[in-house]
Amino acid sequence: MKAKLSISLFLFFISHCVFTQTATIKGIVKDDKGKPIYDVNISYENSGTTTNQNGEYSIIVTSDKKVTVTFSHISFNDLIKTFDISNGKVVNFSPRLKPKTEELEVVDIENRRKDAEGVVEINMQDVREIPGANSGVENILMTFAGVNNSNELSTQYNVRGGNFDENLVYVNGIEVYRPFLVRSGQQEGLSFVNSEMTQNVSFSAGGFQAKFGDKLSSVLDITYRTPQEFATRVNLNLLGGSATIEGKLFDNKLSAIVGVRYRDNSLLVNSKDTETNYKPKFTDAQSFLSYQVNERFKVDFLGNFSFNEYNYTPITRRTKFGTIANPLELTVFYNGQEKDKYLTAFGALKGTYLVNDDLQMSLTTSTYNTQEAEHYDILASYNLGEVDSNLGSENFGEVEFSEGIGSQLNHARNNLDALISNVQLKATLRKDNNQYDFGLKFQNEDIRDRIIEWEVIDSAGFSIRPPNQIVNNQPYEPYEGEITPYQDVRAKNNTQINRLSAFAQWSKKEEWGENEVWYNIGVRAQNWTVKGDNINSSKSQTVISPRAQLAIKPDWEKDMLFRFSTGFYYQPPFYKELRDANGIVQPDVKAQQSIHFVLGNDYSFKMWDRPFKLVSEAYYKHLTDVNPYTVDNVRIRYAATNNATAYAAGLDFRLNGEFVPGTESWVSLGLLSTKENIDNQGEISRPTDQRFKFAILFQDYVPNIPDLKMYLNLVYNSGVPGGSPSYANPYEFQTRLNSYKRADIGISYVIADENKQFNSGLLKSFKELTFGVEIFNMFDVQNSITNTWVRDVYSKRSYGIPNYMTSRVFNVKLDMKF
Repeated sequence: MKAKLSISLFLFFISHCVFTQTATIKGIVKDDKGKPIYDVNISYENSGTTTNQNGEYSIIVTSDKKVTVTFSHISFNDLIKTFDISNGKVVNFSPRLKPKTEELEVVDIENRRKDAEGVVEINMQDVREIPGANSGVENILMTFAGVNNSNELSTQYNVRGGNFDENLVYVNGIEVYRPFLVRSGQQEGLSFVNSEMTQNVSFSAGGFQAKFGDKLSSVLDITYRTPQEFATRVNLNLLGGSATIEGKLFDNKLSAIVGVRYRDNSLLVNSKDTETNYKPKFTDAQSFLSYQVNERFKVDFLGNFSFNEYNYTPITRRTKFGTIANPLELTVFYNGQEKDKYLTAFGALKGTYLVNDDLQMSLTTSTYNTQEAEHYDILASYNLGEVDSNLGSENFGEVEFSEGIGSQLNHARNNLDALISNVQLKATLRKDNNQYDFGLKFQNEDIRDRIIEWEVIDSAGFSIRPPNQIVNNQPYEPYEGEITPYQDVRAKNNTQINRLSAFAQWSKKEEWGENEVWYNIGVRAQNWTVKGDNINSSKSQTVISPRAQLAIKPDWEKDMLFRFSTGFYYQPPFYKELRDANGIVQPDVKAQQSIHFVLGNDYSFKMWDRPFKLVSEAYYKHLTDVNPYTVDNVRIRYAATNNATAYAAGLDFRLNGEFVPGTESWVSLGLLSTKENIDNQGEISRPTDQRFKFAILFQDYVPNIPDLKMYLNLVYNSGVPGGSPSYANPYEFQTRLNSYKRADIGISYVIADENKQFNSGLLKSFKELTFGVEIFNMFDVQNSITNTWVRDVYSKRSYGIPNYMTSRVFNVKLDMKF
């Protein structure tokens, strides 16, 4: 009897193996932010499994027929997916689950902490999709109230009246830097931040905590992701492309992500009114490696190498300007060329040790080196004339009378080599509801700089002397003095700066009755010493920067949060701020000081049964020991003095939510006034006095074709004071540039993504595949960022001819993930 039973069971097992064919489904389950989800139930008929701590799963299903698999979790909406897989095949399926609406309170715990700190978190999907001449994180920042930039070729930005040099940028807690000698946006190339490697982005426009560094305006905090699976992403477009490879090695102990990018701005630059031979090469390679030695110790490495080569040969320029009644035209013929090179290398090693469940410590060391060369000789011969505006004339639109004829020769042989090295120790201690953060950092900056830069201006055959020199009354009176360049800067600096900084802060969340309250109190201190070959004696200075934040969420029916931030913010001078207009280092320059007062409110509500949020902030910044500066395109030239005071005051509003179901859009409005008083001459507008800002970021899709999506990026900035020559007295020249108006639109079609996979054919290998078309400057608005100044020797009049930015440009892009 037992023998017959054994034979029956054996035959049943054999028949089951022969006649039941199987396939395998595996992958990683993530949330809507791309983070793995632990303990997700994956069920199929009467079998099932759950995800591990890395979100990984594997389940065996019947092959060659339609099967239904359900993904469920207590905090997320269920996902039901149907498969039809061939025998023996393995299908990778990595879905993203959406949080349940009833679990919003749990999700809000983390979000409210960021809100209490005055920090905005940016969705990385928006960063990748939103169109812009410089796509990336900075492109999204330009749509925020209080963040301004009227140069689409630049990734730099002004925040609430500050300049480009007043913004902190961190990648994985490590401060990163930009090249020194860049003069125009078209020379910049790539932002340091690689969007395809980024996981989280946080931004604070002021009133930030003591754990962040010593700058006056803002903090951009980037976190590169730690990969959970092998993947390759490739992006191609008419402006360049990128490739990113990521995965886990050595029994999942080593996580690695490597990205390579290339960009060519010629498509944008060639749309301007200057005919050029333009051959830029902007390339960089980045890597982020993370090795988990054991449960308590982890080692991270962040590396970057970039090489920007800018070869520029202008040929001709023809610019029409003026009014309908008095149209003018500038015609320029060029000889010469510009050759610039920027080579930067950056490496950082960070060890993080979890001492116990309450104490975490980290030690970071990093080195940044930049080698920059700016060489040009360009002769420009110009003719400024009145245009025939008579509609019946045979010469309509042609120049009929020349008002100015002349030329100018620009020469530069500028070289800079900077090495910045530092070591930093940080610790975080959590006790009950309290969190204590500490940090100590030493930094050495070694800058070797040679400046040889001059300009000779000729008008109608007569050399124009520099301003504030002996009056040259040619051609009416002969002048026998020597020919002097209109501008002449010559210097050679070998400067070293040593910095020692430290911070300590305390944070806590508690309940006031039924109300939630967040506290943060901290202090920073920095000592720095400047010395060099041309400095007689080293100069040492110290600043102390106390800061505080308070936020409260009242137990009201309406979901509101109020916050207040204040503190003393110092910006000890970097090398650029120590160098005056003649290129000489001034070691006695003090740290600029700003006292921040920021009052904010977050109001979350529902409209059309969809979530919305209104963020309002009022701010006032009082600045002393201000180092005045001028701005020419993106080059900032400091006076290297502390002879001014200033203020910045304004209001920022941002309404974001699901204007279209399932997509996030927002509208931003900013009002700003910033003025300075130099040597007690009275208040005048600062170069960044952008009084009005309006921006819209809008996302939409076709209801019947949800994979066909549209993205609109619209910005309006009122004009700023500027366009004057760098030598001009700002009290005599306060003319504003025209307002900046720009609209970029993108249309894309999602061929494949995590919810739309192909089991056969050419598309089987793609985890994601998107094709898109973009139109930059959709309405072809002529924006200008600077002026070219030409002079008529007879009338002694100078004309400011606007340098127009890019016109309408079409772009095509293809995004792939394998």
